[in-house]
Amino acid sequence: LFYSPYSISLALAMTYGGARGETEEQMANALRFSLPQNQLHPAFNALVLELDSRGEGAEGKDDEGFRLNIVNAIWGQRDYEFLNDFLDLLAVNYGAGLRVLDFIGATEESRVTINDWVSDQTEGRIEDLIPAGLISPLTRLVLTNAIYFNAAWEYPFEEDMTEDGVFYRLDGGEVTVPMMRQTESFGYAEGDGYQAVELPYDGGELSMVILLPVSGRFETFEETLDAAQVDGIIGSLENRQVSLTMPKFEFDSSFSLRDTLSAMGMPVAFSMSADFSGMTVNPELFIAEVVHKAFVSVDEAGTEAAAATAVVMELTAMPDTVEVSIDRPFIFLIRDIETGAILFVGRTLDPGA
Repeated sequence: LFYSPYSISLALAMTYGGARGETEEQMANALRFSLPQNQLHPAFNALVLELDSRGEGAEGKDDEGFRLNIVNAIWGQRDYEFLNDFLDLLAVNYGAGLRVLDFIGATEESRVTINDWVSDQTEGRIEDLIPAGLISPLTRLVLTNAIYFNAAWEYPFEEDMTEDGVFYRLDGGEVTVPMMRQTESFGYAEGDGYQAVELPYDGGELSMVILLPVSGRFETFEETLDAAQVDGIIGSLENRQVSLTMPKFEFDSSFSLRDTLSAMGMPVAFSMSADFSGMTVNPELFIAEVVHKAFVSVDEAGTEAAAATAVVMELTAMPDTVEVSIDRPFIFLIRDIETGAILFVGRTLDPGA
């Protein structure tokens, strides 16, 4: 499992900007948004600006320089009317300008366009964020976030120190993997049933904190871990000389968040009763799906990580339709659309003749 809570929060915060009534209340409670709307979005903006300042002069794990890129975009149906206040809110606080697509007439092309943007923003690490079939002619808005991180360790591991070693799985099995080794001064803490170590990245502004439960207690430790405990562990870190052995690893994760978010207390947002009237004149949109993908690679040089989130919003009902049943004599013509030239005219009195 690997994911970016920050990416998910950003995408949902943009969506929350258009929520009203019970939908807004449920989203605020489920997402732990304690600030009112007029303070929450500037707070997200302030955090992005702060993070944008990180890594000046630092190295990336690929020798191309430190990168922490956080970008947002919203994709709206052509000719669909969004409220200017909503668009301004996202442009000012999230740097997310409206990009126009044709979900109705070019459904698959629209999905590919969004996925290509995500891939570009994550240097190719997040591909096909939105799976086939998720975008439909009922889609009116997609809100996206992408985050890319590439940083060298402040204390890189020596490649010639890496050797195969045993990693013990939860099921009691063993697997042989490349294990990196070094002895260095790191932030260290230990407590009831765990050890913790902090590995800084080049520049000293970001770090990886590893929590290592004692053998046989991983599930219990993970189930009880919360934000307060994490804060407590990080606050107790003290520099110690650490003989560190850890595996190289690389993997990705992808999942839907619809059921999880509903279970967390915001089911109305995913229902036909959703109220996103802060986005449009009529409260006719609901969240059809929230998808998330993430990637991480850790080796002797440092860490590369990427994640992206998409919130797909659809109409709560099919647009009004007019039935046409051509079951009687009719006249037809073939024309050039741009010039209006009529090329052929005909009539059909009996198509079976």
